[in-house]
Amino acid sequence: MSELKKDKKKVLGEVFDDERIKSFFQYPAPEGMDRDFHLLEKAYRGMREENFATFVRFFVERGHNLNAPGPDGKTFLQTIKDHRLADDYIAALKQAGAE
Repeated sequence: MSELKKDKKKVLGEVFDDERIKSFFQYPAPEGMDRDFHLLEKAYRGMREENFATFVRFFVERGHNLNAPGPDGKTFLQTIKDHRLADDYIAALKQAGAE
């Protein structure tokens, strides 16, 4: 039986300074997906609440669309509204003007 190795180590306590947060703007969207929706999703999945709030500020400053539709036609805010631990993320989106 062969042993499988993980290709990445989980990084705990990773520092998210402004440059690290801005690096999330480099992620390309999969074909057929709105890039702004994809960027919000990547940040949501990869950041703590306080880092996500900073990302959303940068996102708006760069002229990105907080209400970009996802594959199902819902905005990112609509997509996460029922997530159990998303309250702070939702608050950051709403404060920035997401619908």
